[in-house]
Amino acid sequence: MPDRHVELVCDLTDPAKNRLYNMTVDEARERLARGSSEDVRDIDGSFALVAREGVTVRMARSLDRPLRYFLAKRVDGPMLVVADRIDTIQGCLRANGLDEQFQPSYTRMVPAHHIVEIRLVGCPDPEPTYMRFFTPSRNVLPDDPGEIGRRYVGAVALEIAKWLRSVPEDEPIGVCFSGGVDSGAVFLVTQHVLRSLGMSPSRLKAFTLSIRGGGDDLAQARLFLESLSLGMFLEPVEVDAEALDSREAVRVVEDYKRLDVESATMALALCRGIRERYPGWRYLVDGDGGDENLKDYPIEENSELTIRSVLGNPLLYQEGWGVGTVKHSLTYSGGQSRSYTRTYAPLARYGFEGFSPFTRPSVVEVAEGIPFVSLTDWRPDRLYSLKGEVVSRGVESLTGFRMPVFPKRRFQDGAADREIARALRLTPESAYRAEFFSLYG
Repeated sequence: MPDRHVELVCDLTDPAKNRLYNMTVDEARERLARGSSEDVRDIDGSFALVAREGVTVRMARSLDRPLRYFLAKRVDGPMLVVADRIDTIQGCLRANGLDEQFQPSYTRMVPAHHIVEIRLVGCPDPEPTYMRFFTPSRNVLPDDPGEIGRRYVGAVALEIAKWLRSVPEDEPIGVCFSGGVDSGAVFLVTQHVLRSLGMSPSRLKAFTLSIRGGGDDLAQARLFLESLSLGMFLEPVEVDAEALDSREAVRVVEDYKRLDVESATMALALCRGIRERYPGWRYLVDGDGGDENLKDYPIEENSELTIRSVLGNPLLYQEGWGVGTVKHSLTYSGGQSRSYTRTYAPLARYGFEGFSPFTRPSVVEVAEGIPFVSLTDWRPDRLYSLKGEVVSRGVESLTGFRMPVFPKRRFQDGAADREIARALRLTPESAYRAEFFSLYG
């Protein structure tokens, strides 16, 4: 009697969302299928890939592309479903009569910078294995903020140039702009690279979300650009405070971490406003990842962190505690590897293609090479001021603009925009968690 055991792989990722600079998607899949970390490391660009070799399936992604999977049981053999969203996985299981097996906490997130290998050999399911393909060297740069800035912003400029060359020259470019260090650097470097490549800087706009009746971001954004005689690039996107819907954000990002939900709420409002004004606009650039690279988060607000854990653990903010540690979550991965949905999902919801140079390995590699300990002497205040110094000096070295650096306003410490705080009502994370689990019945 013939063997009827059949393993199915349902790859529901969209190949068109891969933006590769040095090979085709099929060539990238072939590299992944071989299971070589060196081969995958050489894939240059943004990707979420699935490849199969017999009963072995390998998955890998860049930091800016979420990738999830679910292993379901069938009489004829296991079925592996891979997608960028939980609800897409649920829909596939429902279409195949397997929805009773679904629970959102049973989905697994592929951690960034790793090859995840799973064997479709039936019940019981084997644990996936992980192989790192990106391991930047640490503390290798000179103890000089100016030189660090030159290298860091130089790497940002190279990534922006690669991306711009891949975008049709007649397409406009929008920057999600607040006037902070990261979005400010992205705007100035993008404008500089456009000119350097002989492309028109008139393609560029700085979109800033403004809450009617208030809005600290708009005032900061206007001051930033006008101080550099670049105010003509600013385009406010005004919304009513009542239009900010954090419950919608939970549904879109499929997560419940409070700060990420709040960030996604703002991103949704901005993207909705741009889309209503410009139905055909496609490309948006942002500064997501800049805080993670320069470790610019308030350590005192997280009871699990100390200055030593932040400076002593590689890629802590990009990857969380990391694969193989007690605190690593299979369901959500960790760090920005988990939370990039706060940017990716709102842009995808409104049909935009996003890009942040700060997520690219070449830029992260420079950041990990910074000798943080010698520059800060384990002092949080020095760490918090380091990003502004490094990035502003790098931007000036490259572009000639001496960009303003404003004190960072943090939503969670009460210093951020009061209209936004009132609109979100400082909703506790437990409410977002309840909303998340209610999505799936």
